[in-house]
Amino acid sequence: MTTSPVRGLWGSRLGFILAAAGSAVGLGNIWGFPTQVGRGGGAVFVVIYLFCIVLICAPILVAEFVLGRGSRQSPVGAFKYFSSGTRWWWVGALGVVTSVAIVAFYSVIGGWTIGYVWYAATGALSSGGEGAGDFFTRFTSNGFKSVFCTFLFLALAAASNIGGVRTGIERVAKTLMPALLVLLVLLAVRSLTLPGAAEGLAYYMRPDFSQAFNMSVFGAALGQAFFSLSLGNGAMLTYGSYLRRSEGIGRVVLWVVLLDTFIALLAGLIIFPAGFSIAGFDPASTGPGLIFAVLPELFATLVGGRLFGGAFFVLLVIAALTSAISLLEVPVAHMIDRRQWSRPKAVLVVSGSAFLLSIPCALGFGAVGSLTDFVPAQWGGGNFLGLVATLCNNFSLPIGGMLIAIFVGYVWRVDRAVAELLAEHAWFPAPRLWGWLIRYVSPLGIAIILVISMLAVIV
Repeated sequence: MTTSPVRGLWGSRLGFILAAAGSAVGLGNIWGFPTQVGRGGGAVFVVIYLFCIVLICAPILVAEFVLGRGSRQSPVGAFKYFSSGTRWWWVGALGVVTSVAIVAFYSVIGGWTIGYVWYAATGALSSGGEGAGDFFTRFTSNGFKSVFCTFLFLALAAASNIGGVRTGIERVAKTLMPALLVLLVLLAVRSLTLPGAAEGLAYYMRPDFSQAFNMSVFGAALGQAFFSLSLGNGAMLTYGSYLRRSEGIGRVVLWVVLLDTFIALLAGLIIFPAGFSIAGFDPASTGPGLIFAVLPELFATLVGGRLFGGAFFVLLVIAALTSAISLLEVPVAHMIDRRQWSRPKAVLVVSGSAFLLSIPCALGFGAVGSLTDFVPAQWGGGNFLGLVATLCNNFSLPIGGMLIAIFVGYVWRVDRAVAELLAEHAWFPAPRLWGWLIRYVSPLGIAIILVISMLAVIV
């Protein structure tokens, strides 16, 4: 099987690391992670999340990179390459469909961040707690504004993706990722100096293990880990397909996991000390308002608040774009590989399809009543976007990750995967340990948590 000549390669190891980290680091870290921590009881969620990252997700990240680099194919092609004549290519197809769905709801939240860059910088956000919450409600319930901002965000992601691997994705990542890190550190330092920061740190770093028996916490932590690292949908597999065989995977995985986890934890250091400095702050019930309704109030009370507020939402746009680019790349690479489409055609068709699905997601926050109360509340809050997000994050991504682990561990086989890992004398620590984790720990852990998640939703 040959690869399409229009697909490219990463220009450098640094470019690949930053692009992969950019895929992992996104709204899942800065918006989703603190929100899930708030809903999951604080520090105990963080502990479970870290266990999921180390024991389940990191081994699967290695597996996705190995499948991509070894096959030089997008997800569907990779499974066909290593298991010709079988139906395992359906795992890749699931990843392609899931990526389009994630892009759809992700672009809505990304659109909010674009709108808030302007509102925060111009001082349009209200300074009172109730006013800030009302502002968020009015903004998201305005159908035209929400859909327009969604379109604008998706257009920016598509424009970056259309440039290809080196001139588009890699260039954007090299520029935006360092800026993202600098902005986060500055905001974290400022947040830790606020009154009430100690209470926020205690909530964030002192686990209450009585919450560990809450079934929904496990499912949310696993889904958040998969969503944060862009696993289970083939995004990292696709990025791995652009990796030169001479580039080792071990160091890349180490850097991606460390950067992703560091930035997620850093986001918590921004949100919770800042949140607890506001009277009446409740992290468990704030939901989307954790960022969009609470922090604007904080910025309004600070000297240079417009600057801090504008910078924070610029940061969110940066983080969202780097992840959206990787999500788009999965179906785009599929169309290039399997249908021999040009990159511009593939990007336009995929982004257009995602935009159509994003419209009901954008209208589900008050603009259209039937989309606002679409399903029971336990399915992501009851609206259409929450349903799509729950199906993707809590079920589709973990299922995709579990099937990848089973495929590498039992179909392709660990010995062949290890041989690919160590090709050209590449450095990789403890390959036997990784083989044991990918065969037993990762798939079994995911299966158990999926059952727990389903019970939590049903009950």
